[in-house]
Amino acid sequence: MRSKNVSSQPKRVRGWLFDVYPAGEGEVAVWVICEDGERVCLMDRFQPKLYVSGQQDDIERLASTFYRNRDIVCWGFACKYAHPNDAQQTRVLEITLNDCRRTVAFTQDILKAGDYLRYEVHNCDLHGDRAYLFEHDIFPLARMEIEAGAAGLQYTLLDSVDSNDYVAPPFRFMKLQVEIAKTGKIANFDDPLGKATVTQAGDEVTVASGNEGEMFLQLSEVIRKLDPDIILTSGGDSYVLPYLIHRAEENRVLDKFILSRDHVPFPSKTAAGGGRTFFSYGRTFYRATTVRLFGRVHVDARNTFAMSECGFDGLFEIARICRMPLHTSSRASIGSSMSSLQFYQALKDGMLIPRNKSLPEAFKSAYELLVGDRGGFVYEPRVGIHDSVGEVDFSSMYPSLMVKYNISAETVLCKCCPDSRVRMPDLGYHICEKRRGIVPKTLEFVVKKRARYKRLRDEAGDEHLREVYDSRQGALKWILVTCFGYLGYRNAKFGTVDGHIGVCAFGRDAFLRTSRIAETRGFTVVHGIVDSLWLHKEDSTVDEFRALCGEISREVDVPLGFEGRYKWIVFLPSRVHPRIGVLNRYYGVMESGKLKVRGIDVRRHDTPKFVYDAQMDMIKVLALANNSREFMQKIPDALKVVKEYRRRLLDGEVPVWDLVVTKHLSKQPGKYKQHVSQVIAAEQLIKEGSQVQAGQNVSFLFTNNESKRFSRRVCAEQLIEKGTNADAKSYLLLLYSSAANLLGFAGYTTKSVYDAIRGYGSKSLLDY
Repeated sequence: MRSKNVSSQPKRVRGWLFDVYPAGEGEVAVWVICEDGERVCLMDRFQPKLYVSGQQDDIERLASTFYRNRDIVCWGFACKYAHPNDAQQTRVLEITLNDCRRTVAFTQDILKAGDYLRYEVHNCDLHGDRAYLFEHDIFPLARMEIEAGAAGLQYTLLDSVDSNDYVAPPFRFMKLQVEIAKTGKIANFDDPLGKATVTQAGDEVTVASGNEGEMFLQLSEVIRKLDPDIILTSGGDSYVLPYLIHRAEENRVLDKFILSRDHVPFPSKTAAGGGRTFFSYGRTFYRATTVRLFGRVHVDARNTFAMSECGFDGLFEIARICRMPLHTSSRASIGSSMSSLQFYQALKDGMLIPRNKSLPEAFKSAYELLVGDRGGFVYEPRVGIHDSVGEVDFSSMYPSLMVKYNISAETVLCKCCPDSRVRMPDLGYHICEKRRGIVPKTLEFVVKKRARYKRLRDEAGDEHLREVYDSRQGALKWILVTCFGYLGYRNAKFGTVDGHIGVCAFGRDAFLRTSRIAETRGFTVVHGIVDSLWLHKEDSTVDEFRALCGEISREVDVPLGFEGRYKWIVFLPSRVHPRIGVLNRYYGVMESGKLKVRGIDVRRHDTPKFVYDAQMDMIKVLALANNSREFMQKIPDALKVVKEYRRRLLDGEVPVWDLVVTKHLSKQPGKYKQHVSQVIAAEQLIKEGSQVQAGQNVSFLFTNNESKRFSRRVCAEQLIEKGTNADAKSYLLLLYSSAANLLGFAGYTTKSVYDAIRGYGSKSLLDY
C-alpha cells in the first residue's frame, strides 16, 4: 500500500501517531498510521521556546541585542521556576526561535555573549521532536484524531498514556539483510554488494541480479512497494546501512537509493566508525552512530537496549510513557528515557529544565560521611546448601522509598520547610513537606503502572497477552532499576547526591526492621542483600511466609512479596577465600520447579556455548534432587555430564562455533600493556582492515594458548576458516572450572573435578 502524497494533506485523520521530526524551516512532519490502513504525512508549524535567566539588568541588556537576530521570531519576559530548588518563580527571558534545528547554535551564541557566566539557558536540551510532543501534550503510538486547520494541527486524544490495555498500531515490519561479496578474509566497504534480502510477513524477496548500481535501485523499489513501517537490521547503524550508502555513492546512485518514506535521500559520506565510546558504572561502552530514516523507523537489533531486553512490546511502552519517538527510544539508554519523562513533568509543573546540573552536594564532615554514605545493607550468606529456604523481595524498594519520602533535587534540604518532620536516618537531613518533587511524581506513575501490568499478567488467561503484559512491565522495571543510580548521577538534571544517600539510609532502616520482624517470628536470615531476604524456619509453611510478608508490608509501608520456597539452594564461596560467601553467587530450585541462578558461568556473557551447555546440564541433573541429602547423592551423576562433554570435545563432536568466547574491550586495543586474548583478536581484525573501538565486544577461538607467538594463541571469529582447530586443553580447563564453580561449597576444585573424571594419576591437570 502506498503512502498518501504529502502535498495532499487531508483535513481530518484518525489513527495512531507514528513519527515526528523536523522537516523544514519552522516545520515538523507528523506521520500517522490511519485506521483505514493509509500512512499519512501531515505538516505543522513549530517554533520552540528557550529561556534565559540571570541578573535582571543582564538579561534586559541581552534582549536589546535581538532585533538583528534572524533566528528569533519574538521574545518577552515570563515568570518561571528557573532552578529546581527555587521556592518562587522568577522573571526570565522567553525567546521563540524560528527553527528548532537552530537550538544548539543559538544556545552557544547566548553563552558566548555572557562569557559562559552571566546567562543560564533553559529547555535547550530538548530535541525538536520531543519539544513538539511536550508542547502538544501528545505521545508516540497514541490513538488520536487530528484536524488540520489554519492554526496548525489540532489533536484530540482517544488514548491515555496511563492505559494498560492499549492496542499497538498495525505495523508492517520488514527485516533487511545484506550479503557482501568479500574479496578478502573480512568484508569491507570496497567489496561489492553480493545480494540483499528483505523479509516481510514471511515472504522473502532477494535482490541479486544486474550490476551493483541496478541492485541498489531494485532494493529501493522493493522497499517502496512493500512500504514497511519498521525496518529491522542487525548492525544497521554500525555497518549495514553505512556500507549500502557508501556503495551507492560509489556507483553514483545515492540520490536514487531512497529507503525513507518521504523520499529524502541519504546524506553523502555516511560511514562506519562515527560512533562514540563512553563510560557508565565503571564499564566502557561503544554506541554506533545513528542512521535515520524519515517516515519509517529503522531499528538496529545490536544498537537497542529496550528491544533487546523487552522486545517490541517493551519498546513501544517506553516510547509511549517517556514521550520519545520510536527512532529515539529504540537507541536511548534507560537513563535518557527516564530523563525525558522527568522533563515532561517539569514543563507540566512550570519548571524550566537546566542546561547543567547546578545543585552541589551538601558539605559533610568525615563523621557524617562515615555514618551516612554506606550504601545498602547486606547479610553475608551462609556458605553451603540449605533446605526449605524462602525468598522474600521488596517490590521496587528504592523507587517506592523515593516516592514515599518525596526525594528529589528540589525537596532534599529545601529552603521552604527546614522544620520538616520528614528526616533522613543517620544524617537527619530534612525533606520538603509543601510540594511534590519531579522525581517522585514520575516514579509514582511508573510504579503504579508496572504493578497493574504484573497483576494483569498473572490474571491473563491468554498466553500471548501474558507475554505482552510481561514485556511491558519488564520495560518499566528497567526504569525503576535505573532510577536510584541515576538520582546520584552527576549529569542528572533533577538528581541529588544527598537524596541518593538518603534513599540508602531509608533502605537500610526498612531492611533492618524487616529482618527483626522475621526473627521475632522464628525465622533465621540465611542471606540478605539490599532488598531481598532468604529466610529459613524449620517446618514452616507457605502461608507463614505470606503472612510474614503481609505484616512487614504494613509495618514498613513498602510492598514485600513472597517469591517462593526452595527445595534446596546453594550459596557459593569466594574462589579466593573458600570460607567466605559471595553476595550474588548462588543457584537453587524452587518447589515450583523454577531454576534460579546468579553469578555463575551460565550467567556470564563471555562463557562459550560448550561450557554453558555443560554447566546447565549439570544443574538440570542436580535439580532432580528434592533436598540437600539427595543433592549430594546426585553429584556423581553431575560429574558424568562433565565426562560426557569432555569425550565429545576430544572426539571432535563439538562445533567450533560452540567454542567461541566473547570478551569486552575496556580500552582501545593499542592501550593495553598485556597481550590478553581479546586484544590479540582485535589486532587480527585491525590488520585485516576492520575498525575496533573501546567498548566493543570481540569474539575469538582459543587455538594454542601456550604458544610463544601471541598471534597464534587465538583466532578472531571472523577469521575462522575450515580446518581451524581449537585448543582442547583450554576448553577442558574451562569445563572443569565450571563444574568446580558449582560444587565448590562441597570442597571441589578444578583439580579434584579432573581427578574425578580421569581418575587419580600423575598426569598434569591439562593432560588429555
